[in-house]
Amino acid sequence: MKREVRALLLDVEGTTTPVAFVYEGLFPFARRHMQEFILRNFARADIRDDLERLRIECDEDRKQGHNPPEWHDEIDSSVAYMHWLMDQDRKSTALKSLQGKIWEAGYRAEELQGDVYADVPRAFARWRDEGRTIAIFSSGSVLAQQLIFAHSNKGDLSRFIAAYFDTTRGPKKEAESYTRIANELGFFPAEILFCSDIGAELDAARRAGFQTALCVREGAAPVGNDHRVIHTFDEL
Repeated sequence: MKREVRALLLDVEGTTTPVAFVYEGLFPFARRHMQEFILRNFARADIRDDLERLRIECDEDRKQGHNPPEWHDEIDSSVAYMHWLMDQDRKSTALKSLQGKIWEAGYRAEELQGDVYADVPRAFARWRDEGRTIAIFSSGSVLAQQLIFAHSNKGDLSRFIAAYFDTTRGPKKEAESYTRIANELGFFPAEILFCSDIGAELDAARRAGFQTALCVREGAAPVGNDHRVIHTFDEL
């Protein structure tokens, strides 16, 4: 018998937010403004830390034979390497950190607005009224997650969200990441439902003891999927 769901852990891209917003809105914005942003903020310690992590990651890619761009200087080389990472859809923590900071500047300048599906705000309100905890787990940085919900096209939804988690807790396709999140949220894994559009992430959450739901916003569920399928949060 399944435990009552006391917390919902939600993916962002393809689950709360259209994939197109990320790939056609956020990513191109970050690419366009990357060099300008780093030049303008080069003296910031957090930016220098991100660049150093990128340099280390680039060195590791080279050692593993992945043929990243050559690293000649901090700014031009870091931008070239970030473009290379983005072209491969690499879930680099340092890249995600810098992207989040670039997007923050865009939201503040009102050049960006978060996009969430129409059912998201009413589901958030319903779950809160039912006493359930809402948390987010995305490969995007915590800052990037917070910005989407605080500046969404459905208003400021951040008041509904108790916690945000990114890949500093571990990869989304490894069970240990979900165990860490359950411990931080203070619930038994079986009391948490993880909702994502990626089956491999749901498999990892299930191995950690979570309940799971595959969010299929468009089309049919993948062949061989054995997770509960939903098309809208109204079904949860």
